[in-house]
Amino acid sequence: MKYTAIIVFLLFFLSVCGYVGWRIWHILPFFSPVRWIVVGVLLLFIVCFFTNFIFGLDSRPMPIAITLYELGNSSVFIGLYLAMLFLVLDMGRLLRLVPRSLLYDSRTGTASVAIVMTGLFVYGYLHYLHKERVPLTLKATKTMRQRHRMVMMTDLHLGYHNRADEFRKWVDSVNREQPELVLIAGDIVDGSIRALAAQGMAAEFRRLKAPVYACLGNHEYLGGASQAKKFYQDAGIHLLVDSHALVHLPGGDSLLVVGRDDRTNKRRAGLQELMRYSPKGYYTILMDHQPYHLEEAQQCGIDFQLSGHTHYGQVWPVSWIEDLIYEDAFGPLRKGDTQYYVSSGIGIWGGKFRIGTRSEYIVAELQ
Repeated sequence: MKYTAIIVFLLFFLSVCGYVGWRIWHILPFFSPVRWIVVGVLLLFIVCFFTNFIFGLDSRPMPIAITLYELGNSSVFIGLYLAMLFLVLDMGRLLRLVPRSLLYDSRTGTASVAIVMTGLFVYGYLHYLHKERVPLTLKATKTMRQRHRMVMMTDLHLGYHNRADEFRKWVDSVNREQPELVLIAGDIVDGSIRALAAQGMAAEFRRLKAPVYACLGNHEYLGGASQAKKFYQDAGIHLLVDSHALVHLPGGDSLLVVGRDDRTNKRRAGLQELMRYSPKGYYTILMDHQPYHLEEAQQCGIDFQLSGHTHYGQVWPVSWIEDLIYEDAFGPLRKGDTQYYVSSGIGIWGGKFRIGTRSEYIVAELQ
């Protein structure tokens, strides 16, 4: 089943690439050598995308690795929107709403496509750089002497893509909130521990002025779970892997934080088993990276669950697909007495574009 899905995806991906290349070849108003160069450059970007996965980037110098990552992974999103734009134009041509001359040897057509794509992805990049502050109120059913503030994040994807200079701004934003606790529900690492070590990311984490608790995500397994755990230790992060921690807050209050292993590990413990051996009577927060089987948290009496993973598709219309896959692909949800929040993430995988979605961090007030 897994390999069938991979084959279907590859065939679809290559078909889309072929369609985009064919459309670009015909719309360009230049002689053949220039067309070959343009289409060849686009093909090179796609090749970068595949070779990044097959051969990795850790053996290459950092500037080259960063360039290959940005070009290769960004090409997927640009190709998606080129395919959608050309499909709309072809439909318009079939309905005689778009003249055929706009799509063949056309300076006007080429300029129009270039302007639309440039404007769209400049917007997507700038929108990604803006990190939405999301206020969230948590209602404690257990007695609390005072209010407590926490900052929650998911899907940082730090590495070749989201680098130290950008992460430094995120840390500053978190510190300005003056939280008592920072929770990170997986995918701190994009995949390469080498990229984090080379940029001194551990030192940036240590600038956070509150205790940090985290669970693993699927990308920690892509980069090597044992290496990720070592990085978390160096960064001063309290990593919870199928375990819990009783966190003592100012004013004499305490809450229970439970971190599940990522479902990539098929042998991870069940939630009921984890809760059986956890302290009782405390407000309980569960971090589970992938938002599957949300009913389990309700059945186990969890007060609040934080998840991520979906990125809410990163760009529209992939967000619509996410809505079909998950009960809650993005945002708040309540089931009985259990509150949930599935974050679209502060970081992102692949191209730094947010179109129809947002990058965010959550500022939660526990009342």
